[in-house]
Amino acid sequence: MKKLRNPVRGHNRSRLLANSAAAGVPRLILTALSFALCASAAEYQLHLEPGSTQVTWTLGDVLHTVHGTFQLRHGDIVFDNETGKAGGEVVVDATSGESGSGTRDGRMHKNVLESAKYPDVSFTPDHLEGKVELTGVSNVKLHGTFRIHGGAHEITVPVKVTANGGGLDAEIKFEVPFVAWGMKDPSTLILRVNKSVEIVLRATGRLSQNATAQVGTRN
Repeated sequence: MKKLRNPVRGHNRSRLLANSAAAGVPRLILTALSFALCASAAEYQLHLEPGSTQVTWTLGDVLHTVHGTFQLRHGDIVFDNETGKAGGEVVVDATSGESGSGTRDGRMHKNVLESAKYPDVSFTPDHLEGKVELTGVSNVKLHGTFRIHGGAHEITVPVKVTANGGGLDAEIKFEVPFVAWGMKDPSTLILRVNKSVEIVLRATGRLSQNATAQVGTRN
């Protein structure tokens, strides 16, 4: 004799499957959200303000060393501690360069920087070497493109980072071989100056997580 199917048992199985499927939907959503959060949890944006950023330069010659400053226009550095990808841009006002001597600064702007023609100096990072710790001090490197006097140059700069609660203190120090990069040598027969200038950027920036800026892309 053919065994009849229990309609009650079949109904209960259908209801159980339906409930399981319904329960699985939010579970899948939570899983997807968890993966999304994990993917962006290591991405941060450091916002730099002109008022809390110092850009100094030092140029040596045979007689003495010249010190000067530039002013930041704007700056944002985006980085991912897990992938090492970086982005954003730091822009300095080339026309703001000064050393305390009007005559010397006039020659610098007219003959070397040509700042009326090239008013911006910028750095666009694309890769982070090392990890920025959110407590204590970190020493990392930023690779990217440095633009000055109409030229683009690939560089890697060391960055000392100190966490300060809700932000980061950053110090970037590197050399710019301005003569090798096509700018005029200001040396004369009497006064010989170095053919590279030291640049130091010190900033206290505001740190935010899950930045909206594109990581690994140029502004």
